[in-house]
Amino acid sequence: MNIAVKIGNLKLKNPVTVASGTFGHAEKYYDLEEVKKLGAIVPKTVTLHKREGNPPPRIIETAGGMLNAIGIENPGADGFIENKLPPLRKIGIPLIISILGHTDEEFLIITKKFNEAKGVNALELNLSCPNLKQKTLVAQDPEATFRLVSKVKEISKYPIIAKLSPNVSDISQIAIAAEKAGADAVSLINTFTAMAINIKTRTSVLGNFTGGLSGPAIKPIALSMVHEVYKKVKIPVIGMGGIMTAKDALEFLIAGATMVAVGTANFINPRAPVEVLQGIKDYMKENKIRDIKELIGSLKR
Repeated sequence: MNIAVKIGNLKLKNPVTVASGTFGHAEKYYDLEEVKKLGAIVPKTVTLHKREGNPPPRIIETAGGMLNAIGIENPGADGFIENKLPPLRKIGIPLIISILGHTDEEFLIITKKFNEAKGVNALELNLSCPNLKQKTLVAQDPEATFRLVSKVKEISKYPIIAKLSPNVSDISQIAIAAEKAGADAVSLINTFTAMAINIKTRTSVLGNFTGGLSGPAIKPIALSMVHEVYKKVKIPVIGMGGIMTAKDALEFLIAGATMVAVGTANFINPRAPVEVLQGIKDYMKENKIRDIKELIGSLKR
């Protein structure tokens, strides 16, 4: 049974990874023999400079999911490469590094830093984080997406994945722009801008006022967007958004995703990605599917 997939020239042994920011300190808190079963790991997004993140509360449970407003807390590119990358590298599976710059130049500087680092296998450009105080996200503008992806692709030694926002009127147009710019894959969706209100104080529950909604509540929309993008581009689609079980992941694969990323489920069950992977294998065996390619995009009308 072949479950290997490719992102650009990067071959991954299976189609299951984790969403950025949901699988921290894998080298410390997880059974590494379990983690090694995954196709790849995506650590928390890295910015050029160290960030403390947003004021608390930063994570709250909501109906059908979770609201987060972490604010990309991270040690900065240099701190990550020096302290976080070595233990992650020792795990022995591909690392997809999520990066975010506040300007095109910052994206390029971060890319150059990772070009010189060891143990990196791909870069995911976080064009779509809703928890930063920016008027317009790159992933909300096809021209900006094309411009930035083109610049990074020109200098990167790794495959480039563009992470897209669902907070747009037509996500397929953004995906097309990323593909034309040379992206090796697109990942979608990031969280939806959302909020919760304390009716006693009449204030926002989150310290950042708004945050990103993830979890089962967004899965039907994510699934629809993945299928829409799959129909419009030829590059691989990495699907995410409310994947809690193998059944959820299989829906994304059938809709057209080449890979799936487990996110919010990790906060509830750290073994969720491994269980999703096993469930995909079981489904393929039961349905006599010998190659994952037979499953990807097999949705019938």
